[in-house]
Amino acid sequence: MINTPLTIKETQDGLKSKKFSAVELVDSYLAQIKKYNSEYNIFLTVTEELAYKKAKELDQIGNFSGPLSGVVTAYKDIFLTKGVRTTAASKILDNYIPQYSATTVKKIEQAGGIIIGKTNCDAFAHGASGENSDYGATFNPWNKEYVTGGSSSGSAGAVSANMSLVSLGSDTGGSTRQPANFCNLVGLKPTYGAISRYGVIAMSSSLDTVGSLAHTVDDIEIMYDVLKGEDGLDGNVVNPKPQTLNPKPRLGIAKEYFIEGLDSEVEKMIDSVKKTYEKIGIEVVELSLPHTKYMVPVYYIVMPAEVSSNLGKFDGIRYGNDRSAFGEEAKRRIMLGSYVLSAGYYDAYFEKAMKVRTKIVGDFNEAFKTVDAIISPVSPTPAFKLGENTNDPLKMYLEDVYTTTANLVGIPALALPSTFSKSGLPIGFQLMGPRFSEYNLFELGKKYHKEIDYKPKTAF
Repeated sequence: MINTPLTIKETQDGLKSKKFSAVELVDSYLAQIKKYNSEYNIFLTVTEELAYKKAKELDQIGNFSGPLSGVVTAYKDIFLTKGVRTTAASKILDNYIPQYSATTVKKIEQAGGIIIGKTNCDAFAHGASGENSDYGATFNPWNKEYVTGGSSSGSAGAVSANMSLVSLGSDTGGSTRQPANFCNLVGLKPTYGAISRYGVIAMSSSLDTVGSLAHTVDDIEIMYDVLKGEDGLDGNVVNPKPQTLNPKPRLGIAKEYFIEGLDSEVEKMIDSVKKTYEKIGIEVVELSLPHTKYMVPVYYIVMPAEVSSNLGKFDGIRYGNDRSAFGEEAKRRIMLGSYVLSAGYYDAYFEKAMKVRTKIVGDFNEAFKTVDAIISPVSPTPAFKLGENTNDPLKMYLEDVYTTTANLVGIPALALPSTFSKSGLPIGFQLMGPRFSEYNLFELGKKYHKEIDYKPKTAF
């Protein structure tokens, strides 16, 4: 039984030295799933047979040189997996079996990864808490009275509960970073166009990205190396040229981020992060992002408009059950999106939101002329209690105040664990950089974790 979280390197070193086998790794992760899944509702489908089949193949070959060889991986249930049920956590797709796999799933399989199962999430990825799943909420392994974060709730829960070494999520407005933040994990939202979304059930096409969750920055970097690049199936994807971090990097913190509602412990953590970077010789300066106050309003016009279009295919004829099976949040977003796109309101809402989005992009372009990355909270508070915001959709939407930025602008963002609240809940921050600056963010993240002597921890 593996009781402490392993990194990818530790996993592969152990496999190569025969400290344990791939089958024994699968045994360990499945034991955790069997012990805790019914209590925390993390996996919707467990692929025990497939996991053992791949593990036995790897053990027989005895070659663990692939970048993810032997790495047990969980997938948010919006990633198509050939022959494995994919529901998007919606009863509309309760029995849907895809005929092909997403590009990212294929890349992980080709790199030697082992699929352990499909994880719970907000239905069709609509949510910031993991409470909108048609199969019930995901409970936070750090404290089951609290949310895991959304929409990639199960993907974060799986890694933090030691049910999987790494996982894939999606990030449309923070859906990888916020769960990572609530579960003491590293989470990456890549540059729009860095990783193919082919075979990922779409939510908002101009905002969607493939996210990844793990215990360390090194593991996230390995996953990014495997996943990035053109596949000929997602026309937005390019092969990026990696940037080089300045010898004397400079970080910024926007004065607009210190808003009413920002938890004092989160504010204190950001100040500590600033001092840590300054201690290792990295300058941190105050800057201004003047259109910050428009982030959430713009996001909640653009996103529902695209959602209403993307969910049009789920009509009970081509896929699954009829539209009456949509949950409340999906209906809310369809109605809002249809409204802002309707005749008479398009100019007043959607067109205006797109103009303001351009202004927001301009803010960041100006900021990145003087700094290499921006430090920001991920969420205004640590994880909140289950049910706390469910009756107040507007309050729930405001949870996205810090994360929607990177999606609207199309830039990468890396969520990093930092400390714990007085009540024992994880608190972290994010670094945002210019387009295709992922490797710079990885380097900056590693510098921070090295300085605070960060050690991966699982919830139990």
